[in-house]
Amino acid sequence: MGHRITNIPGSSDYYLGSITAYAYEAKVRLLGVSWDTLQTYGAVSRETVLAMANGIRQALAADIGMAISGIAGPGGGMPDKPVGLVWIALVTPDYQNAWAFHWTGNRIQNKELSAEAALQILLDYLEGKFSGK
Repeated sequence: MGHRITNIPGSSDYYLGSITAYAYEAKVRLLGVSWDTLQTYGAVSRETVLAMANGIRQALAADIGMAISGIAGPGGGMPDKPVGLVWIALVTPDYQNAWAFHWTGNRIQNKELSAEAALQILLDYLEGKFSGK
């Protein structure tokens, strides 16, 4: 996703950057997610992706922050959080929300579907389809 966006001339006018924060420690240190949130809800949760999206907004001084956290597979799933579960958050000064998706593809397909869903959420927000815009 980031590679394609940054290959468009002038993309730095609207795309400030990204942070890949895989480990809990990175989520805490780079995005300001609290240990309590991670320990209570886990990395793949509404609460964590909202904290991550808020953190990226602050880290980059951006108008819009987005975050994705999920279990792409093939392993790592649990009964309450199966493989394919993905949370995506969007946070702006006047709006924040997170959505859960459950993909059934392989690891690459699940990542591609997540990226496409995130871009669709962003487009929907920019087109004023969510309250608060």
